[in-house]
Amino acid sequence: MTYGYYPGCSLHATAKEFNISMRAVCKAFNIELTEVEDWNCCGATPGHTTKEELGLALPYSNLINASKQGLDNIVAPCAACYNRLKSADYSVNNSPLVKERMSQIIGEEKQRDVKIFNVLEFFRDVYGLDKLKSEVKKPLSNLNAACYYGCLLVRPSKVLQFDDEEDPQSMDQIMQTLGAKTVDWSSKTECCGGSHAIPETEIVLELARRIFSSAVKAGADCIVVACPLCHSNLDMRQKQINARYGTNFDLPVFYITELIGLALNISPKDLGMNAHFVDTKIVIEKIG
Repeated sequence: MTYGYYPGCSLHATAKEFNISMRAVCKAFNIELTEVEDWNCCGATPGHTTKEELGLALPYSNLINASKQGLDNIVAPCAACYNRLKSADYSVNNSPLVKERMSQIIGEEKQRDVKIFNVLEFFRDVYGLDKLKSEVKKPLSNLNAACYYGCLLVRPSKVLQFDDEEDPQSMDQIMQTLGAKTVDWSSKTECCGGSHAIPETEIVLELARRIFSSAVKAGADCIVVACPLCHSNLDMRQKQINARYGTNFDLPVFYITELIGLALNISPKDLGMNAHFVDTKIVIEKIG
């Protein structure tokens, strides 16, 4: 199987382990990922907060490139990239004026429809839970996971049309298929503060503290994410949070692809897990 692949900026830099684990898992599944040629930044939050047209043109140009490459679909593991690609496609498809303006700005039009998948949708619906279950070599037994979706995977629901925006279940279903238990908790779609981590660090520390507190109360051994910025805020900021609030949080934060890889018996090193701030050995040992 061959699918288009849009890694985005984070997976080539601060979230290399997301890219490494995604590629390792797909290789194990005999899935070929064809990277979108000449891709550019999707703009993330800064793009569309600076200027609406910029926030549409940046991601939409990637869809044009994918269509020129003959790709019918692309997987965008980063939640922000997925959200911006879907939002741009929705805006162009639902407004002739926006479509005309994008053609003027970019100088090209999309030659074919390109289906956009996030990483959860890809493994649950495209690859399929039954096939995923059949590939599990080391079930994630004894693991209690808090599945954290954050803001961008399910909102706005009218545009993304993926999962329930208040109580999503796709990541939970994947984790359960891998043999793990998923906790019932109240913070699975709460905001971690996103890019406010730089200008408003105190806000992010408080938001992340609430997320950790909720996960711990629910009995979680770890938090699972599908967003580089969520991972960064939750993994990197725990020491700061403990120092600021007198807490003792020590929860490993995993990309969903890393845990799929562990269930396939791929080594932690080959999944890039040595790049984490919070030691992952406790969970690895718990899995066995």
